[in-house]
Amino acid sequence: MAEPPGPPRGRSAPLGAAPGHGRTRPGGTGAGAERRARSWAAGTLLLLLLLPPGDAGGEVCGSCPGPLRNGSVVARYCASKAGAEPRGCCCLDPGPPRRLLGLDLSNCSLRSLPTAFAEAVAVVVLDLTENPLAALPNSSFLGFTNLLSLAVPLELECPGGSSAWQEVTEHGSSRLCHGQRNPCNSSGELAWLCPENAACAPDGPGFTQCLCASPFHGYKCLREGAFPVLPFCSILGAVTAALSLLLWGTQRRKAKAP
Repeated sequence: MAEPPGPPRGRSAPLGAAPGHGRTRPGGTGAGAERRARSWAAGTLLLLLLLPPGDAGGEVCGSCPGPLRNGSVVARYCASKAGAEPRGCCCLDPGPPRRLLGLDLSNCSLRSLPTAFAEAVAVVVLDLTENPLAALPNSSFLGFTNLLSLAVPLELECPGGSSAWQEVTEHGSSRLCHGQRNPCNSSGELAWLCPENAACAPDGPGFTQCLCASPFHGYKCLREGAFPVLPFCSILGAVTAALSLLLWGTQRRKAKAP
């Protein structure tokens, strides 16, 4: 009995396929699937890097259900700002850029600050009243340099102490801390804590930081001149490219191994 005819010879590969390779199953196998997976991962990473950043506030605006509480310091401040938009428990400046102006966490049954509280570092007015809050860590408001008014339960002191604020008043079961002071102006002793080429700057209620004076930078502001951006980026790019090639070669050898 004659053998069935084999596939015709000389047929060219489909457009875009390598000659001599048949059609792969969906998803692919072997080195081809691995290359496609790496390409997909790289494309996804590039897409994430190119996406615009999220709105100001982000997760922290959902820390407390419901809108701004009527009569709260945040609601009054938001109503006084032209163009300000309430969003959840937040008050946002439409910008651009979009900024967080107020955060109303009053009467939210909070025993501690929400995990996303650090997102509110640019807030101007903050309400924490009517919550069973325990004593807050000293670093809770580190970096909150824009904080103008803070309302806390009467059991809590103003962060940084009364000396960190221009005015501290009590209203029923709440304490209002208003007008954050610049601790660098209150005492000349703080200036001696900074290096010679740095200046004292506020860093939140009761906190200070040392910022290098131009054109100094680096450790203790000892380096003078502009930061070497071009050499730094060149070295970083070369190291990244070398590591990428090494990883690619290693994966290629593993894919070729039987």
